[in-house]
Amino acid sequence: MFMGEYHHTIDDKGRLIIPAKFRSELGTKFVLTRGLENCLYVYQEKEWNDITAKIKTLPFTKKDVRMFTRFFFSGATECEFDSQGRVCITSPLVSYAGIDKECIVIGANDRIEIWSKESWEKMLNENSDKLEDTAEKLFEGIDFGETL
Repeated sequence: MFMGEYHHTIDDKGRLIIPAKFRSELGTKFVLTRGLENCLYVYQEKEWNDITAKIKTLPFTKKDVRMFTRFFFSGATECEFDSQGRVCITSPLVSYAGIDKECIVIGANDRIEIWSKESWEKMLNENSDKLEDTAEKLFEGIDFGETL
């Protein structure tokens, strides 16, 4: 599981240091692609294969499936770390995420997300008031017992 929030910068060549804790969990090869809400998603190879298998089961005759498949896979790239623990992010992905210099790398359970600092702060500000209601709706009827 990936968790935590890290503040980093991307260099002029599109290289970004991924936190060491995340690097060890990602493995030697992983996939970077466009995410939703103008961030980037980073998946372990196994997780990527699982998602690919699920998407393959969707009917390609549906327009939404074709559109999402194009969006998700056209930006995908298989990556490896360089000797300094950096990953090179392609310029189309940097542009899509609006990353200028400062970025936020977060753990989001089964994936890592890379956000521009501005987009991350905007998302937090726009959603902070809704968080309690969202949590209540998502977990309605679930008994957590003594765990919370």
